[in-house]
Amino acid sequence: MEHQVFVPVPADDLRAVLRDPARVARCVPGLQQDADTGVGPLSGRLKVRAGGSTVTYRGSAAVIEQDPDRFTFEGEGTEVRGSGTVKFSLGLRLAPAPGGTRIDFTAHATADGRAASFAPEAAATALRRLLDRAAAQLAAGAAISDPVAEAEDADGPAGPEDEVTEVSATVFETEVPPPSLDPALDPFLAGGFEDLDAAGTPRPPAEAAHARRTMIGRSAEEVDHAPPRGRYAPVPAPAATATGDSLRWIAPAAALALASAVVIGRALRRRR
Repeated sequence: MEHQVFVPVPADDLRAVLRDPARVARCVPGLQQDADTGVGPLSGRLKVRAGGSTVTYRGSAAVIEQDPDRFTFEGEGTEVRGSGTVKFSLGLRLAPAPGGTRIDFTAHATADGRAASFAPEAAATALRRLLDRAAAQLAAGAAISDPVAEAEDADGPAGPEDEVTEVSATVFETEVPPPSLDPALDPFLAGGFEDLDAAGTPRPPAEAAHARRTMIGRSAEEVDHAPPRGRYAPVPAPAATATGDSLRWIAPAAALALASAVVIGRALRRRR
């Protein structure tokens, strides 16, 4: 199959991109490069859509420069989900034209598996669409000759004003900033030296001293699990001693009443 694409970029800029495999890999539409850099930049996964079917291939390719105006791409791939394979050879010829460059493509491929069932018209349409997108990205990549070099040129060489100046001042010569605490806002400093103890440290408020005395001699768990006091203290349950006291006096009273009934009964019998 043959296909032609015109790009508004000089042939020299396109030739510089085609000679750099890393920049060529960025021009392949949908290429997911492998993390293994030892295989080469033109290796990874490529999804191909023809008609209503989509096939993902994993493979690699290489660029061969035949002459300054002719380049050849040769590669092969294997289906990610299947056993089908494909081998291709893509010839590229640069022809200078008014206002840009005409790129002439010549493609040859052999495939089996799912790709073999594609209709010839659908496969040709998918290949032309892929070549059009690749040519557009190739022209866009040629607009930037070398991204790394341009970034370094944009920064420019370091001048005398960019050099680091030596600091000769020492720590002891550095000016000590004034304290950031305002005596008027600090309750310990507002009263001057009246609230200082014998050691010269500020005395804590009465509430803090009471809390400290309360927690002295108690472990951290006891302090954390101490019951609340004051208005939030739990109300104790009513004592159940009243019922116990009444039951305790019922038994002797019953015994006394029974003994009295026995004595009265015997006395009545004797009179009869």
